[in-house]
Amino acid sequence: MKTLTVSVYRFDPIIDNSGRLESYSVEVNDGARILHVLHNIHDYIDPTLSYRYCCGSGQCGSCAVRVNGEPVLACMEEAQDNMVIEPLKLAVTKDLVVDLTENLGAIASLIPKAEFVMPTKEQIDRIKPLRSCIECLCCVSVCPAMDVTKFFGPIAMRQEMRLSLDPRDANDRVSEAVEEGLFTCTSCQACWKVCPKDIEIPGKAIEKLRALANRKGLTLPRHQEVAALIQSTGRSVTRSEPTFLEQVGDVIEPNGQVKGIVGFFVGCMYNMRLPKTAFDAIEVLRRNGIRVVIPKEQVCCGSPLIRTGQLAFLDSLKRRNIDAFVIRGIDTVMTMCAGCGSTLKNDYRTPFVLKDISEILTTYGIEPPARLPIKATYHDPCHLLRGQGIRDQPRSLVKMVVDLVEMPSICCGSGGGVRSGNPDEAAALGNRRGEEIKKTGADIVISSCPFCEFHISEHTDRPVKNITTVLLEGYKEKDKVS
Repeated sequence: MKTLTVSVYRFDPIIDNSGRLESYSVEVNDGARILHVLHNIHDYIDPTLSYRYCCGSGQCGSCAVRVNGEPVLACMEEAQDNMVIEPLKLAVTKDLVVDLTENLGAIASLIPKAEFVMPTKEQIDRIKPLRSCIECLCCVSVCPAMDVTKFFGPIAMRQEMRLSLDPRDANDRVSEAVEEGLFTCTSCQACWKVCPKDIEIPGKAIEKLRALANRKGLTLPRHQEVAALIQSTGRSVTRSEPTFLEQVGDVIEPNGQVKGIVGFFVGCMYNMRLPKTAFDAIEVLRRNGIRVVIPKEQVCCGSPLIRTGQLAFLDSLKRRNIDAFVIRGIDTVMTMCAGCGSTLKNDYRTPFVLKDISEILTTYGIEPPARLPIKATYHDPCHLLRGQGIRDQPRSLVKMVVDLVEMPSICCGSGGGVRSGNPDEAAALGNRRGEEIKKTGADIVISSCPFCEFHISEHTDRPVKNITTVLLEGYKEKDKVS
């Protein structure tokens, strides 16, 4: 047995104007789940505590709550000392009970065809990754798009894709999905990462629905323009100045001894719009013994096409990019764009290893820069944090040069084609990010994604800088005093 102290959200609409946290001390068995803690409070301390549960084995989804800010199933998550247990971020009915009516009502039901059609084994296998949903609404509770625009949410999109694959269903599920906000998803992947059944809703449902929508001519006009630009130029953005690839050599040697060799996949934004940042990165790599090989044949990774469902010439981009590094015998390819890195790691099959620049720098180790007398906050790019599972490496680099103040890791609104296709939604999410930045009291914002950096800079009065730029500033300060 062990004694735990936990804080539990309490709210009774009959007597309370707002919710509050109450502390409880409970005695439970080793290995007890959060649900056991709630049972203990209800049975021995306060029988008025309200919460949902049913199966107790992770199959019904009834007991979903937030623990230390993250959605979990209370029956599956082990209880820890000093936990904070709160309801999902939905309308609260009482205590930990939330109103499920609207969101569950948005889940479509199968409409049978006049003649029954038996699904084939192949069709069943395609449906399987989408049918294990237990309707816990963890995904809905973390969806940023649903906070700021009309969107039926990830659970509804999952069901629309599941039904679109079912030959027994009579409805046009793709057109329904478009009407329900298919193109408002930012591809932040928060829904997938909190799903207790590990359903990859962005990749297995939303992007697949967008590809089907493209075949029906339902792709947003702005997304079509981006695809046309990529097809004609190999790049997803137009140039604003001489590009990075035009100004740099094929091989950049380090200042001293060679500690490692990487191929550099530059990406459209750092090549076309933010070349100075790419040069900052090169200087940091050179200072730390990294030889950088830069194939000039590389083109757009194809992320804007994948996220918006426009796949017609995607394979040709992939082949060109892979060949550009393979013919040079490169074993490790480095990215500094979170979106490019996530795409190359998850949507390509490459014969080489892919690493973000923060992985490269922390793996080889870097010369300590001078510390700058400023306070910074770090924005986690969705395609780095959730797309690549990279959280600690950027922070370890940031902490070497400035004081770090954390803020919630939420989407800035620039991904998934939302900035181009739904600018009002992107601006609303950008404003929300700006509010969180202001709360930190930070002097600057640091990130590691060009789209995030570009977008956030429009929604905060703080300077927004790439990690490598701040590291280089630390080195320049160090050189002044040495």
